Amino acid sequence: MSTSTSGVPRPPANRITAKKATAAAGPAPEDDEDALESGGATDKAPASKAAKATAATDRGGPGTKAGGKTTPAGKATTARAGARPAGKGPVKAAAGGKGRGPKGPVRVAQTRNWGPIIMFVGAGVVAVLIIGFGAYTLLSQPDPTKWKERADAIPGIVNFYKTHPDWVKSQDHKPGVLTYPMSPPAGGAHNPRWQNCMGDVYPSEIAKEHATHSMEHGAVWVTYKPGLPKDQVDKLASKVNGRSFMLMSPYPGLDANISLQAWGYQLKVDNADDSRIDDFITDLRQNATKEPQAGCSGGITDMGPTPVDLPASGQ
Repeated sequence: MSTSTSGVPRPPANRITAKKATAAAGPAPEDDEDALESGGATDKAPASKAAKATAATDRGGPGTKAGGKTTPAGKATTARAGARPAGKGPVKAAAGGKGRGPKGPVRVAQTRNWGPIIMFVGAGVVAVLIIGFGAYTLLSQPDPTKWKERADAIPGIVNFYKTHPDWVKSQDHKPGVLTYPMSPPAGGAHNPRWQNCMGDVYPSEIAKEHATHSMEHGAVWVTYKPGLPKDQVDKLASKVNGRSFMLMSPYPGLDANISLQAWGYQLKVDNADDSRIDDFITDLRQNATKEPQAGCSGGITDMGPTPVDLPASGQ
């Protein structure tokens, strides 16, 4: 250190006081002034330049890039919290030191699988229809315990339980030709063999003794006067053909065009379109049986007025 002529030590030529450095650098930012006042900044000019660069960076001045990347001069800058580059989305947090943050949850558009739903709904509809049809069928069927009342309500029907009670109670098996108090017969003694009655339509006369046995099993025997117009015969046959506990044949000497018989009951009509025919079949078929467990299959299919008797051995 040199001294002046007056004996007072002179400061070094290269030493600059803090006030002179501040004056040389120009007005300092507010942060720099605070630093100077606290004694944090040096009294060298480079320190003022660094302060200026830092202030310029904070203000987004020239020579910096948004997002915290290095300036051309090689000096690193830090983006402000929440800074957003122009025209781009939010800045993602850095992950793994590579500057790329993890992606957020990705929503995947889901479509409803209609196939199983349609199948389930369809099965439900079918089930409802089946149940509804079953319920309708049961409700539409006449009460089987009231068939006698319904039969007596058919206009023109003859109930032999009222007119010939002892006769209709007879269920004896007898061979040969038998006589009956009505024609055609509707019950009483009969041949041991029954006429097959599984919806059989016989084109020729059959033995009344076999047909009576069929009625004992619950069959309805439909007879008609020979010479009845074919369309009438065909209509009758459509009610019988292929239907169990039903049989049909012409009956010579019939005093009406059509006569229906069940065990103990008889109805005579003039036309195959008469609705009472269906009522008779519905109410008396199988209901009027004297042997509920007996069937109609396995009977004879022979035609002719003479009954086919069993051999003497009783086979």
